[in-house]
Amino acid sequence: MAVIKPMIRSNICINAHPIGCAQDTRNQIAYVLKQKAEKGIKSAKEGGYAPKSVLVLGCSTGYGLASRIAAAFEFGADTIGVSFEKEATETKAGTPGWYNNLTFDTEAKKAGLKSVTFNMDAFSDECRKAVIDEAKKLGMKFDLVVYSLASPVRTDPDTKVLYRSVIKPIGKPYGGASLDMMTGKITVTEVQPAEGDDIPNTVKVMGGEDWERWINQLSAAGVLAEGVRTVAYSYIGPKYSHPIYRDGTIGEAKKDLEARASNINKALSAIGGNAYVSVNKGLITRSSAVIPVIAQYLGCLFKVMKEKGTHEGCIEQMERLFTQRLFTEDKKVPVDSENRIRIDDWELAADVQAKIDEYMAKITPENVTEYIDLDGIRHDFLMINGFDVPGVDYEKEVEKMNVIE
Repeated sequence: MAVIKPMIRSNICINAHPIGCAQDTRNQIAYVLKQKAEKGIKSAKEGGYAPKSVLVLGCSTGYGLASRIAAAFEFGADTIGVSFEKEATETKAGTPGWYNNLTFDTEAKKAGLKSVTFNMDAFSDECRKAVIDEAKKLGMKFDLVVYSLASPVRTDPDTKVLYRSVIKPIGKPYGGASLDMMTGKITVTEVQPAEGDDIPNTVKVMGGEDWERWINQLSAAGVLAEGVRTVAYSYIGPKYSHPIYRDGTIGEAKKDLEARASNINKALSAIGGNAYVSVNKGLITRSSAVIPVIAQYLGCLFKVMKEKGTHEGCIEQMERLFTQRLFTEDKKVPVDSENRIRIDDWELAADVQAKIDEYMAKITPENVTEYIDLDGIRHDFLMINGFDVPGVDYEKEVEKMNVIE
């Protein structure tokens, strides 16, 4: 038994709170249930235009978890999820995603929804086979496949070579102000440019090769429904992040992802299917928290969007993606000129970016909280790991690390 407090090192939280993770997942479920009631969203069984069977690759945290929650609890879909998490024992904590998955499966069962979660390496063909076998056993044909994998490493299923991704600029160093979200302290840091095989290795891990392999194998196995849609997630962001993101190693991977969407579209045309890349809003994640300038930008973004009443977290963003993009009344998916779904529209609105430019130019170590939503980004940073979640008593001792309440 122990009282669990967050253990933070350089904008990285290295532990998780079981009860907090569970409560955050339940809070997200409550949000979409409220939206379902208010908007009159009907499941396929209720006669609505909605997915019946959904596969979420990278289902345990962030956009992947929020997508699975929206699919299941707002649209009534049965789901299979895949993620690779450290399992908890009675005395040792698991990763946040392990608790999120456990909570999701528990709540789905209560709601009468089919829910199967595989704790496996989603990059492996063994995992693909397990998912295909389970789908056939359950009589499921996926009408939506969400690809939300983010990993620092990937082993090529054919060659067994391990590749590592990096977040680096290309051509020249990238530096600037780094914000410590816990203290508000600002320091200047610099990231050196990509070298050697950094770019192709990052594309190998974070590009669209694995997404395409998943769709090809699911299609060959006959577990994709007529008219299936598949969506992968990306980010473009503002000018501040372009050197380290859109124009950096990760950006090259995301461009590959978008190119692969075209390949997948052609492959799915025989069954009336479509592939999309959804460009999402910037959020506090484990990786964004440690990139120079990004935490500071996101702090300004949160402040400006909250002032305008347009701020969204993961669950709000994915709920809007499902209701206003993927499953609209006219059954059409609105896209940009490059066939991408743009759910980052509120972030990149001209008035929002103009106000951020104004704030970013004024920030000094002394006036951080005047122009940055420090409390907001700190809250989101902690909540990823189950801390600072409303409704949780953090002074209460946790008896067993592998149990949620």
